[in-house]
Amino acid sequence: MIDTQLEQATNFKRNGKKTLKEITNPVSENLSEFRTFYKQALRTDVFVLDKIVQYLLRQKGKEIRPTLVFMSAQLFGDVTERSYVAATMIELLHTATLIHDDVVDEAEIRRGFLSINKVWTNKAGVLLGDFLLSKGLLTALDYEEFKLLKVLSDAVKKMSEGELRQFKAARLFNMDEEYYFKVISEKTASLIAACCECGAISTSDDEEIHQKMHDIGMNTGIAFQIRDDLFDYGVDDIGKPKRNDIQERKVTLPFIKALENASLMETIRIRHLMWKRKKSKDEIERIVQFVHEKGGMDYARSIMNDYANRALDELSTLPQSPERESFENLIKFIIERKK
Repeated sequence: MIDTQLEQATNFKRNGKKTLKEITNPVSENLSEFRTFYKQALRTDVFVLDKIVQYLLRQKGKEIRPTLVFMSAQLFGDVTERSYVAATMIELLHTATLIHDDVVDEAEIRRGFLSINKVWTNKAGVLLGDFLLSKGLLTALDYEEFKLLKVLSDAVKKMSEGELRQFKAARLFNMDEEYYFKVISEKTASLIAACCECGAISTSDDEEIHQKMHDIGMNTGIAFQIRDDLFDYGVDDIGKPKRNDIQERKVTLPFIKALENASLMETIRIRHLMWKRKKSKDEIERIVQFVHEKGGMDYARSIMNDYANRALDELSTLPQSPERESFENLIKFIIERKK
């Protein structure tokens, strides 16, 4: 499927590493105002729901998605009210999907806190997710942002399709590299692409620019997901149980490539281990060791770097500016992050 990526990956463009705080400094005031906007969107007079929302607001993430919205907006003008509406809609949607994922996965921890479904119930988690989705729709309608609504509705559809594709592949144990990229393009990259596109829409009427930012976001989102998948075979703690994907039998790029490099007998043995519903710690580490030894990690990193380079190359066609440099630094942070 991908012929030249392994060669291109060695040319990944790296500058001096910066912290996320340094990278997001140019939009720090926008993020501060966004938090106020976001909290207002979550207001409710239902007592129990308000308590859950207050607990939710304590679980602050890296805010990469609203950051992408504002950085995309700044490439073509000043951040506007439309930019805040877009960032709020996206964050409501993203948070809803995380809460629903926690219910489906029976997760107990989210961003260092007990998950909503663990503190309350699965039903509360599902209803809160539904509440957030409805708030996202109402935010679009309140501001008559129908174009933003169309972009995000398309992203929601793709995300749902991606999750269902992954579910089907997990049941049939037939995930291959082509199918993997289809899944992550839909379930992860589609929302990152929507962030960049909506940011551009908020400050530009040029549809070619909208498409360009969508493409930059898509390549960035694929690199983002591969980085997440690499964590499960590494040693970093990213706020969820280590080896969680392996324990849940989720097949990702490092494992797919390792199987391609293995003998038939090795493939049979390791597939048998992966498909076990309950694995011992030693069995999990055998899978991790196999992936490292068979080049799965190195290959996945090379592909991740290639997609980041695609985003950076597309970004380089825009005029040089401090805003473009900030965006480039954010892309580099996404694939170099340690958690």
